[in-house]
Amino acid sequence: MYKFKVGFFYIVLIKTVILDFLKKLLVELQFSIIVPVYNRPQEIEELLASLTKQTYQKNFEIVIVEDGSENISKEIVDSYSKELSIKYFLKENTGAGASRNFGMQHATGNYFIIFDSDCLIPENYLVEVEKALTTNYTDAFGGADAAHESFTTVQKAINYSMTSFFTTGGIRGSKKAVDKFQPRSFNLGISKKAFEATKGFSKMKIGEDIDLTFRLWEHNFETQFIENAFVYHKRRSTFQQFFKQTFAFGNGRPFLNKKYPNTAKITYWFPSLFITSLFSAILFYMLGIKLFLGFFAIYFIVIFLDSLIKNKNLSVAFYSIITTLIQFFGYGLGFIKGLLTE
Repeated sequence: MYKFKVGFFYIVLIKTVILDFLKKLLVELQFSIIVPVYNRPQEIEELLASLTKQTYQKNFEIVIVEDGSENISKEIVDSYSKELSIKYFLKENTGAGASRNFGMQHATGNYFIIFDSDCLIPENYLVEVEKALTTNYTDAFGGADAAHESFTTVQKAINYSMTSFFTTGGIRGSKKAVDKFQPRSFNLGISKKAFEATKGFSKMKIGEDIDLTFRLWEHNFETQFIENAFVYHKRRSTFQQFFKQTFAFGNGRPFLNKKYPNTAKITYWFPSLFITSLFSAILFYMLGIKLFLGFFAIYFIVIFLDSLIKNKNLSVAFYSIITTLIQFFGYGLGFIKGLLTE
C-alpha cells in the first residue's frame, strides 16, 4: 500500500509538470497593441516614441484607431512606420470602446494590449508582461499607472490622488491592495480567445472596462494584476477636467452595481459619505464645535506629508490636497446623481 501511494504521488507530480510545460508551449504570446485616439496627434507621437525604446526582442504590432478625429495622426504614425510595425485606421466616431473592439478585430496577434493615447510606456513593459504571463498565464491582466518626471505639477498630484493608499486604498498602484483585480482600459491586456468569447467592450461610455471585467469573470476567464507592467498615464491636466472625469466615474458606478449586484461594495459609497461628513463638520464648526473638522485637518496633513515623501516636491504635495478634494467631490456627487437617476 505504501509503495502504491508513493507511486501514485509521483505520477500526479509528473503529470502536473508535463501539463504546465505543455501549457507554456501552447501559449506563444504574439502581442498586438491597440490604441484608440481622438484629436490627439501629439499624444500619439509621444506614445510611439516610447514604444521604440522597448527592450522586448520579439516582434509586436501596433494598431492605431483614429476615432473620427478632425485633427488626425496619420502623418505622425507614418513617420514611425520604419521603426515600428504599425497599422493605421481612420473610421467614423463611435467612442473609445467600439474603437478598441475595431482595433482588436483587425489585429493579427493572439494577445491584445490596450493603452490610452495619453500614456508613455516604460522600456521594459512588454518584457514584464511576457514574464508574468509565462509564469502565471491568465486571459486578461491590468497594470498600474505612475507619474513620469516630465508631468506637470497638477498631473503628478492627480496621479497621487488616484493611486495613494490614503485616497483609493492603493487599488490602482499596489499588488498588496488587490484581491480580484479589475483592469482599467488605459493599461489592459486581453487574449484573443477572451475577446472573441466576450465580444469585447460594450456600448457603455463610462465604466466599459469594468463591465468587460465582470463579463470575463462570467465566462470563467481569470484576471491578474501585473505590478511591474505599469504605464505613465497623463490623465487630465486641469482641475476642471479631473473633476469631470471623476464625476463620470461615480455616475457610472450605480449602473454597474445594478447590472452586477454581486460586485457591489460598501467602499463605493465612501466618497459620498466623505463629502456629506465634511459639510457636516463645517456646519458644526460654525456652531462652535471644532472637533469634527479637526479630524479632516489631520487627514489632509497626512495627505500632504505622504505626497511630499513620495514626490519630494512641496507644490505637488500642496496640490495633492486639492486633487484629493476634487476626486472625492467629483466621484461622490457623480455617485449620488447615478443613484437618483437609476
